[in-house]
Amino acid sequence: MFAAFRRRYLDVLASIYIYNEHRGYTSIDRVLEAVRVRCPDDATFIAAIEKHRADERKHYTMFRRWFELQGKMPLQVDRALGHIDRFVEIVFRQTIDELDTQQVIDSPDMFERLCRVIMLTEMRGMWQVEKLLRSPLIKGDPVMMRIFRIVEKDEPSHWMPYRDWLIRTGRRQAKWSERLADFWIHRELLFLKIPVLFLNPWLPRRTDWADALENEPAPRPLAVA
Repeated sequence: MFAAFRRRYLDVLASIYIYNEHRGYTSIDRVLEAVRVRCPDDATFIAAIEKHRADERKHYTMFRRWFELQGKMPLQVDRALGHIDRFVEIVFRQTIDELDTQQVIDSPDMFERLCRVIMLTEMRGMWQVEKLLRSPLIKGDPVMMRIFRIVEKDEPSHWMPYRDWLIRTGRRQAKWSERLADFWIHRELLFLKIPVLFLNPWLPRRTDWADALENEPAPRPLAVA
C-alpha cells in the first residue's frame, strides 16, 4: 500500500515540476528580451538570467529523464498547477501568454513587478525543495533525490539576481499584497489542487513532450541515472 502511494505521489509531483520547469524556461526567454532592452549595460544581471534560463531547461530535462526511466509520460497538468502562472494572473490580471513583452519593456512599474513575482516564486521553490529533500517519499527514490539536490544547489541563484537588481536600482522589495498572493497560491496548490490531482484516477497522460517541437539539444551531463 505504501509503495503504491509513493509511486502515485512521485508521479504527481514530477508531473507538476516538469510542467513548471518548462513554463519557467520558455517564459524566461521573454524576461531576457525585456532585460536586454531595459538594462543593456547590466551584464551581470543579464548573465544571471541567462543562467536561470539554462538551469530551468536543465531541470526540465532531468524530470523528463526520470519519466523515461519509469517508462511513462507525465500526467496532463496545465497552468492551474503552475505557481508562476497563478502569480502572474493575480498580479497582472492576465495570463503569462497574454502578457505583452513590449508593454513590460515600456513600463518601469510592470518590469519591477515582474522581477518581484519571479523573485518570490523562486524563493518559494527553494523552500519547497528543502522540505522535499527531508521527505521519506523522496528519499526512497535515488534518482529523484539526485534531481532535487541539483535543483537545491541551483535555486539561490534564481532569485538573488532579481532581489539584487531591485536593491541596486532603489526599487522596493516585495509588497505585502504580493507576499500574500504567494502564500495563498502555495496553500491553494498544497491543500486543494494537488490532493484533487492525486485522487483523480482518470487524469490522462501527455502524449508528447512539451519540448518536442523546440529543436533544442538537451543539456549534458544530466547526472540523474
